[in-house]
Amino acid sequence: MNESPGRRIPQAQRLRDLLEDAIVEGHYAPGDRLDPEALARQYHCSRTPIREALTQLAVSGMVKVAPKRGTFVARLSVTELVERFEVMAELEGMCGRLAARRMTNESLMALQQAQVECRQCMLEGDVNGYYYKNGEFHRLIYEAGHNAFLAQEARRLHAMLKPYRRLQLHARHRLESSWCEHERIVAALMAGDAETAQRELREHVLLQGERFNDLVASMQRLEQAQT
Repeated sequence: MNESPGRRIPQAQRLRDLLEDAIVEGHYAPGDRLDPEALARQYHCSRTPIREALTQLAVSGMVKVAPKRGTFVARLSVTELVERFEVMAELEGMCGRLAARRMTNESLMALQQAQVECRQCMLEGDVNGYYYKNGEFHRLIYEAGHNAFLAQEARRLHAMLKPYRRLQLHARHRLESSWCEHERIVAALMAGDAETAQRELREHVLLQGERFNDLVASMQRLEQAQT
């Protein structure tokens, strides 16, 4: 009995990632209904892990569940995205400020290792690999602040924006610039410079200037592909 959930959890996570990719890449348009039976046939699995994956996507905000109607792909407008990224930037900045004051040598070493792994993905041009290592990099900073409530809220919003952060990484030279921003964040944390860590993390996440234009252009390409 104990082994069965252990097998289902990785499968649900794999299916969640596949569905997330499919949504971000435009295979499912905003407003499309996601039928568990059809998805189970498509991915050659039972409906149980499909339902678990859809539940995870609902928590992240990627899909919306309408009672008695089903599960539908959510659509975030540009305004909604900007608002969420603004809040995410402030939360990340707070996490960085606290981490600079409170992180242990062990958590700093783990962060440095995550940055090494990000660099390897960046050099290989591995967008998906960088995406996952980047998530680990930020998670370590959340935990290093030793504020469980703040970390929980940061993780929740981070999960909601994950598909759009993945989309950002496909912009030309974004892997390199993201990694360089990480370097400045790590340097500030190593120095215990709370103000600089807060500023660097905030700017790392905030949608502004060319980064905003790149994301809008990527979203427009997806919409054109869908139509």
